[in-house]
Amino acid sequence: MEHRQVIYYEDELNDEFSTFTTTPRAIDGSYDYDDSSFAKQLKRFFVYRIVMFPYAYLYSKLVFHRKVVGKELLRPYRKQGIFLFGNHTQPLGDALLQAVLTYPRLNYIIVHPNNLDVPVFGRMVPALGGLPIPDGVSAYRNFRNAIEERIRRGCPVVIYPEAHIWPYYTHIRPFLETSFAYPVQMKAPTFCFVNTYQKMGRRKRPRMVTYIQGPFMADQNLSPKEQRHQLRDMVYTAMVKLSEHSDVEYVKYIRKEKQGEKENG
Repeated sequence: MEHRQVIYYEDELNDEFSTFTTTPRAIDGSYDYDDSSFAKQLKRFFVYRIVMFPYAYLYSKLVFHRKVVGKELLRPYRKQGIFLFGNHTQPLGDALLQAVLTYPRLNYIIVHPNNLDVPVFGRMVPALGGLPIPDGVSAYRNFRNAIEERIRRGCPVVIYPEAHIWPYYTHIRPFLETSFAYPVQMKAPTFCFVNTYQKMGRRKRPRMVTYIQGPFMADQNLSPKEQRHQLRDMVYTAMVKLSEHSDVEYVKYIRKEKQGEKENG
C-alpha cells in the first residue's frame, strides 16, 4: 500500500500546519514599510533579482517540476498594480514560488510576522517584498498605505487569504472577505492562482501545476461592503474550480469528529 502522510484537522479557518512555529513579533506603528530609498531599492534588486529569483526558479523546477498555466492573462496588466490571491500549501515554497509567478515584475507579498524570524531567510523578507501583517490601528494605517503605494507604482501584490498553511492540500479552504477590501478600495484588477498537485510518472512527490485566472472586478454600483463580498465569492468560486485539476493526494487530511458529533452519530 502506498504510504501517505495523514493530518487530522478540526477547524478549516484556523488550524495551522506549518513546519515553522514561533511567537511572532508585534508589528506596531513604528515598523517601517517604506522601501523607496536608493539603498533599499539597491538591496531589493540584489536580493530579489540576483539571489532570490535564480534560487526560486531552480527550486520550482527541481523540487516541484512546476508548470504555470494562464500567465498570459497577466501581460495586459504588466504596467498596472494588481492583486493575486492564492492557496496556501507550502511552508517555504509559497514564499519562493510567487517570485517566479510574475517574473520579470518584482512583486510584494503580505506575510505573517513570524516570517521575519525564520533563520537566515527572515532577514531577507523585507527586501523580498514581504509586508508583515500589523497589530493595532496605527500600524494598520501604515500597512494599508504601503499596499496602496505598491499598487500605485504598478506592482503585483500577492495575498494568501486562507492565512494558514496546509501542506499539499488539494482543496480550497473557506476564507474571509477581509483582504478583499484592498482591491475594492484601490480599484485594482484581481487575479487568483491555484497550485494543484498532479501525478508525474513513478515519482512519489507530485508535480505542481499552477493555474491563473482573472481579472475579477466587483460591480462598482454596489456598496464597498457588497463589492468586497462579491469579489471574495468570485475568487473563491474560481479557485475551487481550478483546484479540481489536482489528481493526487500526497498528504491526506481527515476531519476530526467533535464530541457532540460522536454522541449524535
